[in-house]
This record gives sequence, structure tokens and C-alpha cells, in this order.
Amino acid sequence: MLLAIGLATVAAGVAHYAGVPAVPAFALAAVALAGLAWIVSFATEQVGKRFGAATTGVLQSTLGNLPELFVVVFALAQGELVVAQFSILGSIFANALLVLGAVIVVGASVSDDRCMRFGPRLPNDTATLLLLASFIIVLVAISHLTHDSASHDTVAISAIAAVLLLSVYAVWVVGYVRSQRAEERERRAATQEPLGTAVALLAVAGVAAAFVSDWFVSALRPTIDALGISEQFAGLVIVAIAGNAVENVAGVVLAAKGQSDLAISVVKNSVAQVAAFLFPLLVLISLAFAHRLTFGMPPVYVGALLLTAIAIWQVTTDGSATAFEGWALVATYAVLAVFTLYE
Repeated sequence: MLLAIGLATVAAGVAHYAGVPAVPAFALAAVALAGLAWIVSFATEQVGKRFGAATTGVLQSTLGNLPELFVVVFALAQGELVVAQFSILGSIFANALLVLGAVIVVGASVSDDRCMRFGPRLPNDTATLLLLASFIIVLVAISHLTHDSASHDTVAISAIAAVLLLSVYAVWVVGYVRSQRAEERERRAATQEPLGTAVALLAVAGVAAAFVSDWFVSALRPTIDALGISEQFAGLVIVAIAGNAVENVAGVVLAAKGQSDLAISVVKNSVAQVAAFLFPLLVLISLAFAHRLTFGMPPVYVGALLLTAIAIWQVTTDGSATAFEGWALVATYAVLAVFTLYE
């Protein structure tokens, strides 16, 4: 597997520097990015097994979002603000609806009573963080629609809100990991790979992901033009799914193994991190670029984000979910993806 991913990464590099047509170059970069995300997922799981499900979930979602971070930074550097915005939104929608829905469907199907069960604290905490991010985004959208005085200072307001959102996330993640550590210590699994090997894999995959993300973004605009798709669809669906391959694969695989708490931890941690950590972090990073990222979003997607926060709270708040609820989340994502095709 590692050899195949290495070859895919080399092929993506050759395609980028040899001037291969945009569509195949983009496809190769997407495959390489997904492969590197798998390496990050595997290595992080080995490191996290020393600490338990909570820490593993936080580590996987943090390092698994590295490709997404690089993609958005390079998109901002190249002036692709719409793609950058919709990549972040797409990450939230893809994880909260598509991936979570798939995890629930698989988890429920392997359960004896066809109902996936998991600890309710993380889903509830995630919903709170997503609702906080939605609150900020809704306020900015209303400000723009009503043209009030605050609408002229969206960059400053977004930067201040980003700092506050990051502080809330920091308080949550420290408390969450500490509270789970004691109970997880008793059921910690043996590490399958030496710690040094896992850390080395993380380092190599992280560096490689930075290069591949650059190639991915470079081929993105020509691919959008060649295929005639909207920037919204490219960011919300293609970039988001490729950039979140860790959660796409790891969550479903863990659910299939019956590891419900860990599967939910990986996916829900990613939702929380994108909304309350990655998004505000990128807002602050974008201050160094000519095209600055803010919490200002088109009204349609602001509404979709708020409804997504409510939907995942309703589905997961009781610590259980059925396949029906999983399919409902997947269908919601599919409707949203189809909508972007007509933008």
C-alpha cells in the first residue's frame, strides 16, 4: 500500500512538472492526496492507540485535516477565494452529512439490533461548536444583507471572531481529552507499529501533502474550466472529499469493525475541528494574503450550515442512530451537492 501511494505521489509530481493536461494531472493529484491522507490516518491511529479513543480521534482529525489546510492556503495564494471558502464549507458538510451518514449506516448494519450506539458527549459538544460557528456566520450574513455599519468591517469582525472561536475550541479539546483519559487508560489497545515508525510516517506524509496540495490547486482552475463545473461544486464536493479522505475511509472502516465510539470520535472531531479550529485559523492566516477569507458566505449556504448543525444534533444527541437516520444525512448532502451543480 505504501509503495502504491508513493508511486501515485511521484506520478502526480511528474504530471505537474511535465505539463500533462489539467484533468489527468488533477486526478493524479487527487489520488495522491487521498493516499497520503490514508497514511496520516494509519500512522495517527498507531500513535493514538497509546492514549485511547478520545486522543486518537483528536489526532486523526487534526493531522487528517493537514491536506485541507494546505489546499485552502494555496487556493488563497492563487486568488481562488470562492474555492477556498467552499472547500471549508464542503469539509463541514461532507463530514457532518456524507461521512457521518455513511458511518451510521455501516455501524447500524453490523449492530445486533440494527442501531449504532455511542457516547453522547462528543456529538453534543460538536453540535455546540458548530452552532457557535453558525451563529457567527449567520450574523455576518445578516449584516451584509441589511447593509448595516458592521458590514463594512467584515474582515476585522471575522478576525476577532476567529480568535474567540479558537479559544472556545482550545478550552473544549483540553477538557474533552482529560475527561476521557482515565476511562480509556483501562481499555487501551497495544500499539501495532513502533512509535518512531508512526511518527516518521506522519512527518513524511505531512511534507508530501504540502507539495501535492500545491499541484492539486494548480490543476484545479484548468480542470473547472475544462469540465464546465461551478467553483461551488468543485470546492464543496471534489476538493472537500479529496481533502477529507482520512475521515471518509477511517470512520467507515472503524464502524464496520464495530468500534462505534472511535468511528464517531474521528468524524465528529473532524466536524468540530473544521468549524471551530481550521476555519478560524485560515481566517487569520488569510490576513497575510491579498484575498482574505472571512465568515461571510452566500445566504443559501449559511442556511444550509445552520440546518446541518440542527440535523446532526437531532440525529446523534441521544447516543444512538439507525440506518434510516444515516441515509437521511447522506441524502441531505446529495441534495446540497446537486444544488451546487446549478450555481
